[in-house]
Amino acid sequence: MGIKVHGTKVSMCTMRVLAALYEKGIDFELVNVDMATGEHKKPPYLSLNPFGQLPAFEDGDLKLFESRAIAQYIAYAYADKGNPLVVQDVKKMAIVTVWMQVEALQFEAAAARLAWELAYKPMFGMETDVAVVEEHEAKLAKVLDIFESRLTESKYLGGDTFTLADLNHLPIIKLIYNTRAGKLFEARSHVKAWCDDIQARPAWQKVIS
Repeated sequence: MGIKVHGTKVSMCTMRVLAALYEKGIDFELVNVDMATGEHKKPPYLSLNPFGQLPAFEDGDLKLFESRAIAQYIAYAYADKGNPLVVQDVKKMAIVTVWMQVEALQFEAAAARLAWELAYKPMFGMETDVAVVEEHEAKLAKVLDIFESRLTESKYLGGDTFTLADLNHLPIIKLIYNTRAGKLFEARSHVKAWCDDIQARPAWQKVIS
């Protein structure tokens, strides 16, 4: 039956799943979901993701939703393929997990709003709310200060190898790095080096090509 990813290439969460699959070198089918017609809010899509959000994922008879959970499944289920994305040592993996949580609960809280205001709104012909941008730039700056400190200790957030802790950041970074918010990354030398490194990965280049 193979792997199917139900989503769209402009969805940040879909991009996260595609990045994990490309890192592993796994064949898959991308099944386009037409958000413009509300396909994601109707049956039969709701049988795959009851929250009506993107993406949904199928691997044979297994059906999953939530992009971070899907990426983690891919890392463990296909451990013998491609780049590991996780580590075997329990203590080291605990550190990776901490930074995966930081991405989901701290980084995204500020950065996702910036992505909406600075990337998606212009795409849809909507006006950016400058006050909201300034508020969330200040919030993101505080998170990136912590990243800068962490990245003086290791090349990647979870340690010395690229893992899901890094990969999970890629979609939002792509959307805001070349906007006015990009100055927040460029002002921190270790953060900038990390961003440049992970964005240059061949798997990620396949996602955005």
